[in-house]
Amino acid sequence: MATKKLVKVKAKGWIPNLPLPSPPKETPVSPAHYARFLDFLKAHWAPPLSPDTLLHFLNSKLRHHPSFSCFDFHLFTWATTLDSFRHTHSTYHWMAHTLAATRRHTHLRTLLTLIATHPCPCSSSIFSCPQTQPIFRTAIHAFACSSQLHDAVSAFHTMRKLIDGKPDVAVCNILVHAFVKNGKLDCALQFYRDMLDNYRVKPDVFTFNILVSGYCRNSQFALALEVFAEMGKLGCYPNVVTFNTLIRGMFRDGKVDDAIGMAREMVELGCGFSAVTCDILVQGLCKEGRVLQACELLLEFSHKRVLPGGFDCFALVEVLCGGGNVVRALELVYELWNAGSAPSLVACIAMVDGLRGLGKTEEALRLVERMLEEGMVLDVVTFNCVLWDMCNVGRTHEANRLRLLALSKGFEPDGMTYRILVMGYMGEGGREEGELLVNEMLDREFIPDLASYNELMSGLANCQRHTCLESKEF
Repeated sequence: MATKKLVKVKAKGWIPNLPLPSPPKETPVSPAHYARFLDFLKAHWAPPLSPDTLLHFLNSKLRHHPSFSCFDFHLFTWATTLDSFRHTHSTYHWMAHTLAATRRHTHLRTLLTLIATHPCPCSSSIFSCPQTQPIFRTAIHAFACSSQLHDAVSAFHTMRKLIDGKPDVAVCNILVHAFVKNGKLDCALQFYRDMLDNYRVKPDVFTFNILVSGYCRNSQFALALEVFAEMGKLGCYPNVVTFNTLIRGMFRDGKVDDAIGMAREMVELGCGFSAVTCDILVQGLCKEGRVLQACELLLEFSHKRVLPGGFDCFALVEVLCGGGNVVRALELVYELWNAGSAPSLVACIAMVDGLRGLGKTEEALRLVERMLEEGMVLDVVTFNCVLWDMCNVGRTHEANRLRLLALSKGFEPDGMTYRILVMGYMGEGGREEGELLVNEMLDREFIPDLASYNELMSGLANCQRHTCLESKEF
């Protein structure tokens, strides 16, 4: 094995007349550790030395080694010192991404200086490398995420000197967002002004959304509206995120009617609602105690066909049922449903529980039937409760019909489902129907032993038709 290893190393070897890199000064390591790294380098880096072979070694060999991956930037900078070697934008981009991902910001700053002093070969005396801005964008984003705003701004200005033309608006948005995130709204606004006046960068909707959100979160709603008004002057149209941010800010500022007006303005401008828009309106109005107005507003938007498909009225149904307005909640569910905005399964379960709480068995039955027709299947606990209510008022036959409909839609009954129906038939004198159910329970292995089976069959044999089912807990 040792002979084979020596032959392998000798076949690859080290690049002739190429000096080995010296130990890194910025990161002291033990001589033994560094010696092992040099042996690894000799064994796995085949000639010739070029940006492609260096990138292959860094990406395929070194980055996966648990002990030597920390030498990637050291090897990268060592290659720069060689007269015969010159980095390309591919190696620069890979190194920038790696340093950003591993949060080595000190090395990242050194890399940007290296790019400025040793530009990519595809740069000429007139034009710069087109990949310079994407490389710097990676670094700026890394600095911004770590709240190192000074380094992010410094990198931005270095990039401006190297690139052809003006900076991309997406890079500027990274800095605007970083300022807002760190509570430096004045710096964000100043940078925005510099975008217009000094950098000749036209802001986009994301720029304005960042500023509007920052001002709303800091209770500076008047300034948020000023920024919103400036959007139109610059020919930038708001999107749903802009309106959602403003509507939420209006509710936070106590301007409920203005928030409703802003929502209606969205409709007039043709800006589509999102599920978040509806949630903001419902939560804001409910928090102010204007629950019924929230219902009317949703129905208004439903009639205008602007409600999004993914909107769930569960929150409003829960508030209505909790406040005793179960009938209004049921009307809302049906009106939205008929208009094409189907409620979620969770909303329907809340509605069924609300109807059961008021003893409205008929309405609960109709709702469950509508759900099954639409392919929505209740959980077994809620479904069993509906069956119990129906059997308790002498409607076991309808309850069993509902079970059969649910089975055809994929419902999985349990032993309690059958026991409720069997007890219902006992109370109503339905001996034959009950016995069929008991035998089906036996086939499904819901009857644990012979004694339980005999108990059910005996109860059915002695039942009297048309007697009322006694109320029992289950």
